[in-house]
Amino acid sequence: MIAVLDYGIGNLRSAEKALQRVGGDAHLVTTAEAAAGATGVVLPGVGAFGRCMEALRASGLDAVAKEAVGNGTPFLAICIGMQMLYDESEEDPGVPGLGILPGVVRLIPGDVKRPQMQWNQLDIAKPTALTVGLTDRPWVYFVHSYAPEATDDVVATCEYGGPVTAMAARDDERVWATQFHPEKSGAAGLELLQNFVAACSD
Repeated sequence: MIAVLDYGIGNLRSAEKALQRVGGDAHLVTTAEAAAGATGVVLPGVGAFGRCMEALRASGLDAVAKEAVGNGTPFLAICIGMQMLYDESEEDPGVPGLGILPGVVRLIPGDVKRPQMQWNQLDIAKPTALTVGLTDRPWVYFVHSYAPEATDDVVATCEYGGPVTAMAARDDERVWATQFHPEKSGAAGLELLQNFVAACSD
């Protein structure tokens, strides 16, 4: 069972349905008890960093995310979910993130329209278990104004007034995060989710 963490913000059902479409036994869970025994955990998100962190902590599902990462359970974070893995965000100064990945989430720099709300091409610098089978520069769909700063965990970027963090990963710890929405990214997104489902079956 793949637990999709539902902390009450955003349309999380689209991630659940996309995982089901590629063969995953995915279910929305609202409590830590419901996530017990999951073979994979997904943290999606849409909205503001501070409000999402507040809701995640109030639900107790922040502990599920940390436990999954600590236990080596395959873990995927999407959009705001990715941002919540970091230490903090410029969007809501003073609100701590989960601290699973080191670094700060920053406003997309430069003279560009924010949010980036469009299809864009990934530049994959370090192939990971989730990018197996993807083309060198697949098209994926973004909706965001902030993105994590460049760190050693970044494995893919996109070009938007300069390189913008699009994906981070630690294959050895089975932790992956996408700033884009794989569930809205057509064939490439479904391929990535299928790779995640496969990892949950290992």
